[in-house]
Amino acid sequence: MKKLIVTVLAAALTLTACGGGSDSASATLRVGTLSDAPPNIFLENGNYTGFDNELLKAIAAKQNLKLEFAATDFSALLGQVASGRYDIASSAIAQTDERKKTVDFSAAYDFETMSIQAKQGTPVTDEKGLAGKRVAVIQATVGDHWLGTTVPAAQAVRFPDYAAALTALKTGAVDAYILDQSIADKNVTDNPDAKLVVVKSFVTDVPHGFAVKKGNGELLGKINDGLKQVISDGTWLKLHQQFLPTAPVPAGFQG
Repeated sequence: MKKLIVTVLAAALTLTACGGGSDSASATLRVGTLSDAPPNIFLENGNYTGFDNELLKAIAAKQNLKLEFAATDFSALLGQVASGRYDIASSAIAQTDERKKTVDFSAAYDFETMSIQAKQGTPVTDEKGLAGKRVAVIQATVGDHWLGTTVPAAQAVRFPDYAAALTALKTGAVDAYILDQSIADKNVTDNPDAKLVVVKSFVTDVPHGFAVKKGNGELLGKINDGLKQVISDGTWLKLHQQFLPTAPVPAGFQG
């Protein structure tokens, strides 16, 4: 009898150890995001919101996933996902070949649209005018890479977050600012006294995706399945209209 009891207990322990799927399904997933990049990702009344975060919440609801959000610097975010500090990164992250070496990405849920922002009266009318100018970029973003490769004669001034870069533009510490079009448009609306303008916007073919630790196919599959659901039921389009009303809707996202 004792031998039988020991055998049953051993089997039970083995099943528990192998049952990580159910444990992981009930565990709270840690999401790394930003607090200062509206309308995509921002903190409002203690709630991490914006298009990307609300979309992730809708995906999580479809897949019965629990989320807990925390803010970090963009330049550190993907490394923190790779190290396991965060399970998911939600931050309008452009899927570049270099970043794919560090993390795995979900299916595309939007595409990168960039802008050149400056103050009214600027002599800058397009990217050519950035040569020789001090230009703010968020460190390690597509904007940072774009400026370095497109206008190498510009002086890139790298910031860890959007708030610091915006302050530099408003105070005249930089001549222009390269950033997501949606954030640039909101900067104009939210800062009327600063007299900001969007000099030029351009759509890229670089997709946005949620990032997870490399090899976490189970979580990636749930995110992708949930994304299909929120696109097909119209949730994606509703959130896009709410947060990004002036941005183009890519083909395949109409629901």
